[in-house]
Amino acid sequence: MVTSSIGFEPEEIDTSAPTRSARLKWVVVVNQDAPAGRAVNAAICVAAATVDAVNGLLGPDAVDGSGAAHPGLPWAGCTVLTADNAALLAIRAKAARRGDIFLADMPEAAQQTRVYDEYLDTMRSSDAEEITYVALSLVGPRNPVDKIVGRLPLLP
Repeated sequence: MVTSSIGFEPEEIDTSAPTRSARLKWVVVVNQDAPAGRAVNAAICVAAATVDAVNGLLGPDAVDGSGAAHPGLPWAGCTVLTADNAALLAIRAKAARRGDIFLADMPEAAQQTRVYDEYLDTMRSSDAEEITYVALSLVGPRNPVDKIVGRLPLLP
């Protein structure tokens, strides 16, 4: 299991401030060649892994005028970008070298199996350079994350 020391301390969470003022930036980068359904699935899966590992990403629950609660959403935002596989490989390599960036990835192999143990076996026998990624999730200090993802376009 991946554990992360990346996250927000409780005193850093300021839901009244613009998202750009947050110390950490969260981006999800989706493979531009993935079919829409697979791209969305991969983005959701890496987001789930990220929220589980990075403290303080979600704001408090919202309560509407009728008193119904709506689960908390990312108070500091999450930008969804798109890139080709070569760029995903480069982004993943750069992020993985840094100790101040949390990285979650979804290899294509995860979508090609229906049994999680089969995915684990596939990954064990895969060379790192040959893995195709469907999505990556990065959380880290704003400037380094911006430099790593460059000027990638938003997912249309």
